[in-house]
Amino acid sequence: MPRLISKLAAALFATALSLPALADASLLNVSYDVARDFYKDYNPLFQKHWKATTGENLELKQSHAGSSKQVRAVADGLEADVVTMNQASDVDFLADKGLVAKDYAKKFPTNASPYTSTMVFIVRKGNPKALKDWNDLAKPGVQVILPHPKNTGNGRYSYLAAWGYALKQPGGNDKTAQEFVGKLLKNAPLFAAGGRDATTTFMQRKIGDVLVSFESEAELIAKEFGRGEFEVVYPSLSILTEFPVAIVEKVVDKKGTRKQAQAYLDYLWSKEGQENAAQNYLRPRDAEVLKKYAGQFPAIKTFTVDDVFGGWAKAFPAHFKDGGSFDQIYSSK
Repeated sequence: MPRLISKLAAALFATALSLPALADASLLNVSYDVARDFYKDYNPLFQKHWKATTGENLELKQSHAGSSKQVRAVADGLEADVVTMNQASDVDFLADKGLVAKDYAKKFPTNASPYTSTMVFIVRKGNPKALKDWNDLAKPGVQVILPHPKNTGNGRYSYLAAWGYALKQPGGNDKTAQEFVGKLLKNAPLFAAGGRDATTTFMQRKIGDVLVSFESEAELIAKEFGRGEFEVVYPSLSILTEFPVAIVEKVVDKKGTRKQAQAYLDYLWSKEGQENAAQNYLRPRDAEVLKKYAGQFPAIKTFTVDDVFGGWAKAFPAHFKDGGSFDQIYSSK
């Protein structure tokens, strides 16, 4: 009998060795729609780093959808340890709810945005409508695909990029900008639910002449659909897009995962995290890494939300809350 027990113990031990290691902790990252590929690559890098540094096995879970939909889910009880969004207004929403620190932008470098991007035009191969700048998107007969400006970060950035372009034209003011954006939005046959849905509409459903999206999305499209199906057009002026990250304070305190959450976000600024950003066609903040990948990031003149709109705290209510400029454009149609 002892021999049988010893064989049984050995078999159980071998089975245990063959099973994946149980996680010592688990984090949920609630993020925006088109960040799937970035975090698909980033998470294994951080897990390896964390294991080597602490000996812990860390389980990382992801949730992706339109940015505003995501923060509402967190506000309604989705237990995110961290949020990684594509605009400050969504993180501000959580700060106002007491879920994220009011000074979250000061808790990490570079305004809590580990990388940047900008809005570009993705057009059909050969650019049959000869679309070169924002004014071309407002011409009759052009179909523009973009996500809903009231509900998605991608859509809001597209809207504000067009508005800022119009403001900076000779004689530009808020009235001429609103008229211009109204013409552009009139050319949208629909509003997609999020950035990835907009890509699907344009690339798979073949709707529209131009997709307005993040520069980084063009490379993801190339990976999925091949480079022969589209071209990327850089307008004369666009908006600098930032991607703020934050710890969800109440959740990490409840779960006891603050140190893991802090390290997970901190690592975005590491050399390895910045390399991953560049490899996913997001413009890294690290000057050395940006220089290394300069060939894939064409020079483009940009402005920020702070520069033109006085920050998201002013831009969001002026343009996207009920009764704002977006609603005014649609009520006049």
